[in-house]
Amino acid sequence: MGIFSKRPTAIVALMAVLVPILAACGGAPAAPEVIRETVVVVQTAEPIRETVVVAPTAEGGTPGTTGAAFTTPHPILGDPKVRQAIAYCTNRPELIQSVYSYLTPEQQEGLLMDTNLPKTHWAAASDADGIVTYPFDPEKGKALLEEAGWKLEEGETVRANADGVPLTLEFTTTNAQFRITWATVLEKQLLDNCGIQIIRKHAPASWWFGSASGLRRRDFELGAYAWVGEADPGGRTLYACDQIPLPDNNWNGQNYMGWCNQSASNAITAANNTLNRDERIENYKAFQVEFTKDMISLPLFQRLEAYGWNKALQNMKPDPTEYITANAYEWARSDNEDTIILGFTQEPDTMFTLVSSAAVQRQAAQLVEGVLTTQYNYDFQPVLQDGLSTIESGKAKNEVIEVKEGDTVWDATGAAVELKPGVELINSDGETVTYQSGTVKMNQLTVTYDLIEGITWSDGEPLKKADLELGVKIVCDPKSGNVSLTFCESHQGAEGMNVTSDTSYTITFLPGVQWPTYYLAPYGGYPSHLELSDGRKLADVPAEEWATLPEVAETPLGYGPYILKEWNKGQSLVYEANPNFVLGEPKVKNVVIQIFADTNAAVAALLTGEVDILEKATLGAGPEVETVLKAAEEGKIEARTDASPTWEHMDMNLFVR
Repeated sequence: MGIFSKRPTAIVALMAVLVPILAACGGAPAAPEVIRETVVVVQTAEPIRETVVVAPTAEGGTPGTTGAAFTTPHPILGDPKVRQAIAYCTNRPELIQSVYSYLTPEQQEGLLMDTNLPKTHWAAASDADGIVTYPFDPEKGKALLEEAGWKLEEGETVRANADGVPLTLEFTTTNAQFRITWATVLEKQLLDNCGIQIIRKHAPASWWFGSASGLRRRDFELGAYAWVGEADPGGRTLYACDQIPLPDNNWNGQNYMGWCNQSASNAITAANNTLNRDERIENYKAFQVEFTKDMISLPLFQRLEAYGWNKALQNMKPDPTEYITANAYEWARSDNEDTIILGFTQEPDTMFTLVSSAAVQRQAAQLVEGVLTTQYNYDFQPVLQDGLSTIESGKAKNEVIEVKEGDTVWDATGAAVELKPGVELINSDGETVTYQSGTVKMNQLTVTYDLIEGITWSDGEPLKKADLELGVKIVCDPKSGNVSLTFCESHQGAEGMNVTSDTSYTITFLPGVQWPTYYLAPYGGYPSHLELSDGRKLADVPAEEWATLPEVAETPLGYGPYILKEWNKGQSLVYEANPNFVLGEPKVKNVVIQIFADTNAAVAALLTGEVDILEKATLGAGPEVETVLKAAEEGKIEARTDASPTWEHMDMNLFVR
């Protein structure tokens, strides 16, 4: 059934939040509160420039006083010369080689990042924009360390300062073998290249990403983990000055480095408070210049993802930010066969997209639901949505209105609240202000979303108003199992959406809501006419029952390119082409998802022709990828590797507890 047009992280993207990947394991902290700041000036590597590093204090505290946690600059990492030296002394291509040795040099080079955004991202900055890059250059690193007062005495292997304190830092990451491998190489690099000693601490993910330990308590000096990038860059909670986790703000925020560069903070805040893409790009580029100059977080490399498929398949579109099934309606075969078999090593938990977040579920459901929009190559494209609903297209408007006490608004933390004295909000000029009395000007966004004409359910019934109304009703009902109602709350639930026709609806958002991806249709429909086996109509079933309905969780009716005909639990899901698909009946008449016990079994099936596609979630990036790539070199199959949106990085904590 067509509800959300985007993957499970789409709501996260709408909220402009990045989360640590589950492979590393941990979710995003709650929305951070505003904190007090005290300014401490720290000299940068360039004498003519100055970086302001802010040490947030406890109530009434001052930097360096007893009881004011994280207000004393780190004696080593507080110096930007040391941080920059660490970057120059790190041979990132060698780290990539240690975990992806089977890649060609060109493929390995493609995994390098210079900023917090992949090089192919629409908002990525380049050398021409003034970013600082850190190619492996140990001589430059050693020179910076000398300038910073860290000397390597004859016969010694570790540098020390004038007081004899060794240049030793604790390095914390998970105990996953992947990170043990490259961290072992990093330890040797820093010591051999520049006399920097790191003491590796490989902690369980449950501690490193725990709710009251590790990262969230900023209990590290150097810390490595991964972020998952999105088509919308977001990033404010990671890097803004008011997003530093501290005891006094209940550890809210994800700026674990404790970094406050006011220019960078202003730029990333501005990038997330305008709907004009050109303005966003300029602000993101300004942010990346400061991010690279201060070197508070070193991007190490993007993870690898890989695909393999039968040479007879046509129109495959593997992509780092979209699922392989997104264009299944375009698939074809050159050998006149009428079936394509995908190999999965995990079985979907349900076909009810609203309550699941697994990649395998999304792909299984896309075949039935179809997609309103896709997000290829870090950007968005309309499919069943009739054009993106941008301000430029005339389908959206962002008006300045006046709000007063008692009105419901979207506050600065991203919550629907009643306006009263003390509420912090973002005004129409993009400034964070505290409301006292009277009126204040805020932006109010109104968007009309159109779906293409002719969308028809696979049983032949056309999409209608009642289906769209049922869609938003269920999505915005907490009893349905939807765990993220933030988007619904931003337009006050179903009441904030006006369905104007069988294929169009308008949402008026609360004053202050400025979703960066406002132009993507957030809701599709549910088949209100569907009669259940017990005689009830789907539209009459309470939301709390939906997750257990076979007609929703196992054999849903959809308007996508395929119909799910059989689900043999633990074995396979069998689909056939939907003759009523609005973009035309698919050329491939049958699709089967085959469940395998492990990746080795799935790869063996691909090489023998029993399986036609292994996508990135199934194939992963382990040793099996090398087998697939070798088979492709021998002409047996097609294969491709991509730089994943998931990227490893090393944060540097600028303050001590």
